[in-house]
Amino acid sequence: MNKINIYIDGNNLYRSAKELGYEIDYKKFRGWLRQKYCPTNVYLFIGLVPSRTSFYEHLQECGFILVFKQTISIGGTVKGNCDAELVLKTVSDFYTKAFTSCILVIGDGDFGCLVEFLQNSKAVDCVVSPDEKKCSILLKNKNTEITFLNEHYHKFSTERQKEKAPDADVSA
Repeated sequence: MNKINIYIDGNNLYRSAKELGYEIDYKKFRGWLRQKYCPTNVYLFIGLVPSRTSFYEHLQECGFILVFKQTISIGGTVKGNCDAELVLKTVSDFYTKAFTSCILVIGDGDFGCLVEFLQNSKAVDCVVSPDEKKCSILLKNKNTEITFLNEHYHKFSTERQKEKAPDADVSA
């Protein structure tokens, strides 16, 4: 039986969609992932901001398994990069045979070594990059199939109103 896990860099997904003018409907996004890839588990790596509890509950109700990173606030900006957690969970799941193949929703070149490791082990189906223009060359040169979300956001997002007011980072 084929077990597919999806590992999502939540901050990269959120920021890319926002920069492209979209607000993700996470329930529709989870449905899109289900229809397109039939995953067993979908992990969303996200910074933990205590005031966002109801948002996290909503994500779990949508079918995401949340993996949190403790955040810190520096000058009013919340920081909580989850790259190491995503790599560790994916490699750990690989070694415990928690999946037969996986999909990575990433755009950052720091994940190049993970893609290479999974390719060598024949355990990666594809990479899904949140933004074609910002997808790192360190991912593009791995000779792995990459699906860019640019042409798919309209299926699970709404267009954001242009705003100048400060915003709260939902993914930290």
